[in-house]
This record gives sequence, C-alpha cells and structure tokens, in this order.
Amino acid sequence: MKLVHLTFSPLTIQLTTQTRNDMLFLLFVKDFLTVWSVDVLPGTDDINKKQHRTNLYESDNLIVRRGQSFEIRISFNRPYVQGKDKFWVEFLIGRYPNITKGTYIPIYLEEQLEQGKWGAKIMTTWQNTLSLSIMSPAYCPVGRFRMYVAIMTPYGIRRTARDSDTDLYILFNPWCSDDAVYMDTEAEKEEYILNDIGHLYYGEASEVVSRAWIFGQFESGVLDSCLYALDRARMPLQARGCPIKVCRVASAVINSLDEDGILVGSWTGAYGDGVAPTAWNSSVDILLQYFRTRQPVRYGQCWVFAAVFNTVLRCLGIPSRVITNYSSAHDNDGDLVTDVILDENGKKDLEFTKDSIWNYHCWNECWMSRADLPPGYGGWQAVDATPQETSGGMFRCGPASVLAIKHGQVFFPFDAPYIYAEVNSDVIYWTRHKDGTLTKADVKTDQVGKLILTQKIGTELEENITEQYKFPEGEKPIICTDWDWPHYGYRNNGSSCEIQISYSANQRPSTVILSDSDSTVRALLVLTFSPLPSYSF
Repeated sequence: MKLVHLTFSPLTIQLTTQTRNDMLFLLFVKDFLTVWSVDVLPGTDDINKKQHRTNLYESDNLIVRRGQSFEIRISFNRPYVQGKDKFWVEFLIGRYPNITKGTYIPIYLEEQLEQGKWGAKIMTTWQNTLSLSIMSPAYCPVGRFRMYVAIMTPYGIRRTARDSDTDLYILFNPWCSDDAVYMDTEAEKEEYILNDIGHLYYGEASEVVSRAWIFGQFESGVLDSCLYALDRARMPLQARGCPIKVCRVASAVINSLDEDGILVGSWTGAYGDGVAPTAWNSSVDILLQYFRTRQPVRYGQCWVFAAVFNTVLRCLGIPSRVITNYSSAHDNDGDLVTDVILDENGKKDLEFTKDSIWNYHCWNECWMSRADLPPGYGGWQAVDATPQETSGGMFRCGPASVLAIKHGQVFFPFDAPYIYAEVNSDVIYWTRHKDGTLTKADVKTDQVGKLILTQKIGTELEENITEQYKFPEGEKPIICTDWDWPHYGYRNNGSSCEIQISYSANQRPSTVILSDSDSTVRALLVLTFSPLPSYSF
C-alpha cells in the first residue's frame, strides 16, 4: 500500500462588514427575547371566530367583535421570564396612528382583564409559546387594525415586522351589553345581524309585492368595501366607534351625491349606461364593483339604496332591517304637512305643488341606544340613504328615534321632522286663485303612511309595524320636543295671535309648533323657563 501525503492550505473566509455586524449582533442579543411567530387564530374553525360569531365572514384574517376577549399565541426564541422580559401588543389603525385619538393602542399585560378597557392576560404557557387573551373596550373604533408585538431591550424597542396576516377587523358587538348596539333577544340578532338574505316590499298598500334580495354581508370583499366607503367619506377614525355617527355618515355615502358615494340614483327610465334598478337582486355586486372601480355604480332607487345600506350596517355589526312605507309623503319645506296646490278647476297645479306622495318608499332602521336623547328613545332608529333632502349640507337622513317620531318629538336629532311627515303628515289641498292667493279646500288625515312593513323574524313573511311609527288615525300626537306637552290653543285675531298654554309643574314645554287652520301661516314658538328640566346621560 502506498502512502499519499496531502497538504491543506489555510481556508480564508472573507466577511462583509454587514455580515460581521449581523453575527456580532446575534451573539450580543442571543439572551434577549425575540418573537419567532404570531398566530391570531383566524380560521373559521378556530376559537375566536366561533366565539365572536364571525365565522360566516369569508376572510383569512381574524374578525372579532368589540367588548369581548379573543386569543392570540406568540412564540419566542426562548421561554418568557416574567419580571425580566417586557413585551406588549400594539394595535394601529389608519395612516397616522395617534395614541390621543385612540388609533394607536398599546396593550400591556394585566393580572386581570377589565370590561371596558384594553388589556392582555397570559392564559397559558408551553415551552416558548404564550397564549394571550386580549380585551377590547365596547367603544373602540371599528375597522381593520394592524398588529405588532413590541419587546423592550436595554438598547431600545424591537417590533415585529409588518405582516398583513396578523391584521384583524374589529366590529360592533350586539352580543355585548356594554355596546351601544346591544340587542337582548337572540332571535332578533339572528335576523338583523346574521341573516344574509331577505325580502323587500313594494307595490301598493292594497297589493303588497315582495322581492328576494341577497344582502351578502359575509361574502369575500364586502367588509373591505364597507370600510372603504367610510374612508371615501373621510370619516374620522376616532369617530368610528359611535354607531350614531357611523350610520349618519353611511347614510350619505350610500348615495353618490356626496363624496362620490356608492350608488347613483335615477328615476328617468333611461339606464343604458348602467344597470336598471329593477335588475339588481344583490348588494354584493354593487359593493364589489364600487370597491374595484372606485366609481359610483349606476343605478339605484329607494329599495336598492335601502338594501345596500342594510348590507353595510349588518356587515359592520349594527342590527338593521329594511322598512317599506306605503303612501310615503315627501315634505320639501319642513312644515310637517303635505301641501297640494289646485287650480280653480280643481286640478293639481304641478308648477306650485312641491310636496309629493310616493306609492311606497323604502328606508332602514338600525338598533342602538341613544345617550344623546332622554331615556327610552333608544332602540330602532330610522335612517334613509335615498337622496331626497339635505341634512347638515349633505344628502342623508337620520338616525331618528322611531319612538320619538310616533310621539311627535320632532326636534330630537336627527331629521325626525322629515320622517314624521313621511308617515303622519296631513295632506292639505289649497285652491290657488288668479291673484296668487290660496284658500284651503280640504284636509285629508289618512292619505299618508297607510301601511309600514318589514320582514318578520325567522320567516319570509312581512310584519306590519305601522303602530310603531304612528297612533291610529284620529289620534295624532301633539308635535313637540323634549317633554310631555300641555294642551294648547290659540285664536286668530286679525294680524295678532293670542296663545293660551296650560301646563303643570312637571310639564314645561320649550317648543311648540303652531299651525294656523285658516291660513298658510305656521309659526314656531320657543318658550324659556328658569330653571329648565334636565336629564343626566
């Protein structure tokens, strides 16, 4: 056997400056806590979506409801040592997160989670993995949040990299008693939040017709479309925790007349450059087209506006339903009556008649408490996205307490006078003479709001809710504002008007609407007392 002698030369490794620095850094921080992975348990079969009743949403991201805890899991490079290691979770929403506006939210570890407060609690530990329970308050903004894990080291804060897979959506929570949209009855929540199909009603009061509609609030892309609409309306992120403000903004952005909203309204019959309102049967196509093109979708009428609005509200977690009012008045001047001007031959004068009565009109109701109103006026609130009249400079309507509308509390916000007139205004016929003067010809008290319908819970049948908006014919409420109103009367005395008002000590009016039965004069009387009754909210 022959021996072979091998000679090896020294191996020289050339390290770049960056590589050398990285190796030194790894050696230096090997004892520091480092995040390896974050699992937000976003699957439809995972615990979060099941407990939050969001497993119907077609999304790979986590979707939870506010005011209710959810679970995440964080894996580190080594076991977490309590007292030595310090880390926290950060939620951010919007382009410029700010802690004072509630759009940058650091969530620290707590011994116990508190209702109504952001917090995180360690539930279990297993080797290098922690299971955290995170609580959000029932007033936090709704929307899509970015999530990071931050670790304090002796040399500064280290955060996880941006990862869209850990983004999560937070919605309103009708199952949480602290949330303003809380609903007590499970059957109502099943219908007004979780039901993604339904029926809309049209036709005449004497011949009700229904059409099926796919609301589709859980379908892929719909939630992002709804949030984009709020962005398009430039709604402040810190205001998105208030259902009153969200409904009011959404009412405007559903129609295209403000902020290039979702739907273009048209009643012309010419729909060649779009889709006829009668051809739609789903909100999904409309919302996805709007999100994809960033342009208003053509065309819609009242039931389409209401159906899309219903999808947006249910998708965000606000209980809602579509309402149809048969013989629905359109009051143009806010005087709470429908004026019809006749010529001397008894025919309707189209030039001077500005008010109108539609054979039917659709709007929405959303369910919420109203801390801005006296006790008892929460519950169903009327909102309307069909562009008819402006409110605060924009084409929107509501939310207005349905109970306030029934009882004539028309100065409670928002837009209660308009909705009151839609369902309960008297129709006054005036004869216009050649000299331009008007003479009252007739008054009809039963031509408006003949029938008000919505879909009945758990069925495909309609439910008559007329009595929720108005008393039986002949039992009109006194139009008023904040308090129970006294009986009042007045008599016309030439150009002056004597007003007699009687009230008890606990019934002090602040505003009374007077409507002169013999002329077109209507006046608003404001009475001031000292001290005024007050409510605590």
